[in-house]
Order: sequence, then C-alpha cells, then structure tokens
Amino acid sequence: MQPIDLIIIASFFLVLIGIGFATSKKAGKNSSEFFLSGRKMPWWLLGISMAAATTSTNSANLFTEIVRKNGISGNWVWWAFLLTGMLTVFIYARLWNRTKALTDIEFYELRYSGKAATFLRGFRSVYLGVFFNIITTAWVILAGIKIGSVMFNVSPSTIVIITGVVAVIYSMSGGMRGIVIADFFQFVIVLAGAILAAVFVVRLPQVNGLSNLISHPNLAGKLNFFPDFSNTDLLVGIFIIPIAVQWWSVWYPGSEPGGGGYIAQRMLSAKNEKNSVGASLLFNIVHYALRPWPWFIVALCSIIVFPTLESLRAAFPRVDPAVMGDDLAYPAMLTFLPAGVMGLVVASLFGALLSTIASHLNMGASYVVNDFYKRFVNPDATEKQLVLAGKIMTLLLMVLSCLLAPFLESAKRVFDLVLQVGAGTGLLFILRWFWWRVNAFSEITAMIVSFVVAFYFELIHPHTGLPELMQWQKLLIGVGITTLAWVLVTFLTKPSDDKTLFNFCRLVRAGGPGWKAVERRAKFAGVTIPGSEEKWNVPFGILCMVFGCLAVYTAMFAIGSWIYGYYVQAGLLTLGSATATVFLFKFWGMTYNKKYIVSVDGKENK
Repeated sequence: MQPIDLIIIASFFLVLIGIGFATSKKAGKNSSEFFLSGRKMPWWLLGISMAAATTSTNSANLFTEIVRKNGISGNWVWWAFLLTGMLTVFIYARLWNRTKALTDIEFYELRYSGKAATFLRGFRSVYLGVFFNIITTAWVILAGIKIGSVMFNVSPSTIVIITGVVAVIYSMSGGMRGIVIADFFQFVIVLAGAILAAVFVVRLPQVNGLSNLISHPNLAGKLNFFPDFSNTDLLVGIFIIPIAVQWWSVWYPGSEPGGGGYIAQRMLSAKNEKNSVGASLLFNIVHYALRPWPWFIVALCSIIVFPTLESLRAAFPRVDPAVMGDDLAYPAMLTFLPAGVMGLVVASLFGALLSTIASHLNMGASYVVNDFYKRFVNPDATEKQLVLAGKIMTLLLMVLSCLLAPFLESAKRVFDLVLQVGAGTGLLFILRWFWWRVNAFSEITAMIVSFVVAFYFELIHPHTGLPELMQWQKLLIGVGITTLAWVLVTFLTKPSDDKTLFNFCRLVRAGGPGWKAVERRAKFAGVTIPGSEEKWNVPFGILCMVFGCLAVYTAMFAIGSWIYGYYVQAGLLTLGSATATVFLFKFWGMTYNKKYIVSVDGKENK
C-alpha cells in the first residue's frame, strides 16, 4: 500500500470523527436526540442510512462465499428477505411510527400486560442489546480482521483496535444523528469503491474482460439467477425453503418480519408516517437491486483467479488457518488494485464496516438504557444521565465485541447460526399487530424454544450419532417446533388485559378481523377507540408488497442481464420492472385514499 492510499484512508477516518463532533451538541441534548435524531429525519436520509447499516464489510465476504459455493442463485438465501422488507414497508412502517416508542423493545409493554410483559421487555433489552448485539457486531468485525490479514498482513488485534477506536469516537459523540449523516457519506464511498473494485478486477489479465468472464468455463452454472431445478437438495435449500418458509418465519437482523432492530429505530426516527414508509421503500430498492452487483462481479472473478480454497491458501500462507475460507476471496482480489484506487476501496470497506458497527452500538445502547436502566434501575434518571449512560454502554459494547471477534471463523456459518436462533419467531412478529390473542407468553415461548433448538443443532446433535442434517432441514425443524410451541402457549394462557389492548388500538389505530373481539368488548364497556372504526386497507398494502417485490426482483435481474450482455432479456426485465413500479405507485396511493378504507363491519366509508 502506497502513501496516497494511507492518506485517503486517514482522511476518511477524520471525516467520520469530524461528523461525530459536529453533531455532538444536538446529540447530547436528550435521549430522543441521542437515539432517534429528535424524530426529525427525512425519508431519503433514513433510507440510505438503512442501506448503509446493512451494508457491512461482512456482506461482501458473505456474498463472495455464497457465489463461490453455489453461484449467483445461492443468494436466494437472503434475496427471499425482500418479501419481509416489502411487507414492512407497506404494512408495518406506519404502525411503528405511530407507537412513538423510543425503541422497538418498548413495544412489549405497549402491546402486552402484566409481569410477563415487564419481564419480556427487561430480558429482551439485555438479550438483544448485549448478548445478540455483541455476536452480530463481532461477526462484522470478523470481516475486517480477514481483510486486514490479507491486504495489510497485520494482526487481528491491530484491526480490532483501529476499528473500535474510530467507531466508538463518532458513535459516542454524534449519537444517531451523527450516525445517519455519516451513513450517507459512507454509503456513497462504499458504492463507489465497490464499483471501482469490480471495474479494475475485471480488467486483470487472468480475467481478461467482462465477455471472457461470462464465458469462462470456471463459471459454468454460476451465473444463473435460479438454481438448477434438477438438483433437488440445492433447489430446496437455497430457493424453495427461503421463498416458502424462511422470509416470514425467521428473525434476522435488518430483515425482521414486521420490522425491528435498527430498521425500526430509523422508522421511529422519521418525522412522520410517509417518511417512515418512504425510507423503508428506498432501503429495499437500494439494498437488493443496486448494492450487490459490484460485489458479485468480484466474487465471480475470484473463481477464475483463485479457483479453489487451496489456491487461496497458497497465495496467502501467512493468514491464520482458522480464518481461511471462501469468504477470504474478496479481500484477496483487492490486493491487485493499483495505488490510489486501493486506498479508496479500503476506505469504502471500512465505511461498510463502521456504519454497521455504529448502528449496532447505538441500537444496543438504546435497549439497555431505555428498556433496562431507565425502566428498572433509575426511573427518575435525567436526560443528561440517560445520554451519559448511552455513551458508556456504547463503549462497553464495542469492547466486548472486539474481544469476541477473533474467536469467530466463517461469515456463512455465523449467518446460518443467526438464522437458526431466529427460526420460528417471524410469524409471531407479523401477527402480534393484527391478532389480539398473541401475548407476552407467546413471545417468551418462541424466544426460548428457538434458542434451545439452535443450541441442540449446534452443540448436541453432532455428537448424538444421528444422521447429519442439511442447514435447510435444521431450519425447517426449528420453524416447525417453535411455531407449534408458541401457538399452543398462546391458546393456553390469558391474553393481555383489556385496558392494554384498548390503549394499543388507540395508539396504532389497529383494526380488522383480528381485533373484532377487542372492539366488541370496548363497545360493551362504553370505551371509545378512536381510529379503530377505520381500518387501514391491508389488502391494498399486500398488493403494494407484491408489486414492490416484482419491481425490485426484475430490476435486480435486469441489471445482471445488462452486465452479462443478454440484451433482449435485460430489456424485457427492465420493461417488467417499470410496469410493476407503475402498479406499485397506483396501489400505494390507494392506501392513503379514504375511499378505499373500510370500517370494521366491512362497509365502505364512501
């Protein structure tokens, strides 16, 4: 790496730190400013921030591992989450914004009642804010360790220290406002760096241009958008299960069914419902259609330059064998970049890394401070104390994540483990907004059972002597057991009390078939639930979801077809995407039109 590269990287870090200090005054005013930017953020800034938060360096490594093993079509394991994303856009984004909660964990005591709800809020604040957050943050840092070991030949501890110091400085000083503004700057650099890397890697003598890449024998079967239908195991594992089961049944950070985590945090930061919906829509377009293709191109090139894992080991003998895997091929390809370009691309990788880490740190701190410290430890805490607690927690989470990161191994393995831990909880997160019977015990059961099943498959099953199960089989079993358990417990336990349910209906203007029993009891008790007489037209929201998915999927495949040089196919897909977009905006407008909002008895208002 040349001096110009180091100057570019150092300048990048200084800009981030500068953004943190520039926004520190506003961030320090109160907890709403520190964790939600004062609830005044516009849709375009939040949408890009969502995309930046989910665009970690680990993403490039993960996609490379997927492409090298299963080709482009292997990405259906995460492409399927677009259905979750669009459901969140057109159904749940408005609902989250209406809660006016500081965190999505606060939702538990808005929706459920009794000691179970209190326990759930307290436990989840620690479980997600500390335990799960540390794992996912360490997973992101793992990618930085792999890049550093390949590109700089530096120790994991050096990468961890540099990453931790920069992330903590601008996260602690600027809060969510600083993070959102930094996200915009970082995402532009990330996208530019990814495109530059793809352009230069394609020009390598070993690759010899895009046309040679597409026709190279090493890539036979790797370019397809859909898996080989004759390979049943692959078809089921990477396409059928994700599309039929995974998207609605599995909780995954950034793709939570019904919204949650740092996506919900940004929806809560929007200045109104329309900005919340617009931000979520922009995020899904960028996240699926625009962002991944430069990384896919580099991954495909790596199959030519480093066709096997052995060739990677031979090229980088100093890399710790414990972190050597197919995901290492991405940083390996970047070692061929020229001076100047290398600096920009490395800065973009650090941008992807830091944006995700900062989001997790702020989100985790918000859970611990708002939903544990303020709720249980110091209910009378001043805003100054809450902000200080948030900064301390940010630092602590970073330290713990840095300590764990060197012990992780593969990006794909952690991805699979996270999916397994969340298997079976997704349907509950979808239904709790629309079915009054779901209660705190439902959520506690889903959380415990899914974790126990994941623990069994990860640590016990391999030593039982029973046949080894494929990942999709584990996922399906986990979904089945967890879903059955929480549904059974739902019917065996009492629902939330009427007061809580009435207040929740008032707050989010819930209505529809799933709330009719509550509405009848409210009417009998003489309680008015303003807004529940006008149910938001969910069917039109579902239509928006369908056409939104069609628009993004066809756009994503159109971009790939243009790159491949399949111009007729690309033109047809582009036309299909444009048509789906027209229908999307037509039905989206209907969701705001009172003419298409129906009362709870099914009669139109007009």
